[in-house]
Amino acid sequence: MLVALIAHDKPGALSVRHENRPAHVEYLKSGTAVQQAGPLLDHVGDMIGSLIILDVADMDEARIWADGDPYGKAGLFESVDLIPWNRVIGG
Repeated sequence: MLVALIAHDKPGALSVRHENRPAHVEYLKSGTAVQQAGPLLDHVGDMIGSLIILDVADMDEARIWADGDPYGKAGLFESVDLIPWNRVIGG
């Protein structure tokens, strides 16, 4: 099943994002669950959140994946939503 992980950073947490980015990117690449990923941006191009498309067996696996993300462990996010997603266009 595909799941969209949409996370919004805490205000003023850009330094936390930068400090943990190498570990986060390594985590993204470490398995087969991540299909697409990238930062959400504000009006000047600064990173303010994350959008990650996971391909997992169920919502429990999506939650486990999200709990292991170094960004989440570092306390970067103000909110994290896991939403089942249906791909219509794209491969």
